[in-house]
Amino acid sequence: MSPQLFDDDDVRDRLDARTAVLTVRSAILAGYEGTLLAPPRVRADLGDGHLVFTAGRLRAQELFGFRAYDTVAGAEQLVAVWGSRDGRLSALVHGSELGARRTGAIGAVAVDAAAKPGAVRVGLVGAGPQAWAQLWAMRAVREVEEVVVASRRPERAEAFARRATDELGVTTRATRSVENAVRDRDVVIVATNSAVPVLDADWIAPGTHVTTLGPKTASRHEVPAALAHRAAVVLTDSPAQAAGYPEPHVFSTDSMVDLGAVLAGAAAARTDPGQITVFCSVGLAGTEVALAAVLVGQPADRP
Repeated sequence: MSPQLFDDDDVRDRLDARTAVLTVRSAILAGYEGTLLAPPRVRADLGDGHLVFTAGRLRAQELFGFRAYDTVAGAEQLVAVWGSRDGRLSALVHGSELGARRTGAIGAVAVDAAAKPGAVRVGLVGAGPQAWAQLWAMRAVREVEEVVVASRRPERAEAFARRATDELGVTTRATRSVENAVRDRDVVIVATNSAVPVLDADWIAPGTHVTTLGPKTASRHEVPAALAHRAAVVLTDSPAQAAGYPEPHVFSTDSMVDLGAVLAGAAAARTDPGQITVFCSVGLAGTEVALAAVLVGQPADRP
């Protein structure tokens, strides 16, 4: 039997936010408990860039697979899923939508675990696909009262605000000031490719949960190192991956808390409403395999 082939339209049709969040939450917990085997990513040097692989095996689901993406030409990503019992290749997913929704769902799990309870006011820095996926998934775990978005290109922030209001039904406005976007927010999402900090740690109010998605090494980081000093806890979805970058992380990986441990009740995230929490999203390997497996057998909405 031939494997099922899925593209970005299939992912949009078949993978809703609630399913994505529940699937990823289960995979993160499995990673902590040892039933998801997820080694750090592997990079193949291609001269002027890399071909990068993340792999995972979900023992309970009897699945394994990989995701491949490049830093050469910005090519389509590929996710492949096999059954570990019969060795059959069951699914191939190509495009960019699955990866973005996977990262969005991971961010939503972190928000649910570490942000203050109740409805949230969100500040977004960045107006690209990753920022969109974070907001898309967050609505599955929290009521979003309002969103303020800032971008290096103001027209992108304005377009994002219109789309979020129309498609997600969330009151969203654009601002030209990052400070205005992140001050007095319950949740701040930083989703840029900036090599230098785009905000000041002092702009983050007590009680805020911050997710950083972009560069986070010692020489290239979108949020300042001082943010970790203000935070009560710094979480990550993969301590092994956070410690496995070729260059050291901007935050101390030794003190990072495993999000899976929080989900299992073995570690605490927020213990006081006034605390700042930070989530460093590094992309737990295997989560994309779990989501790709969900697509198999799911009905499509499009004719």
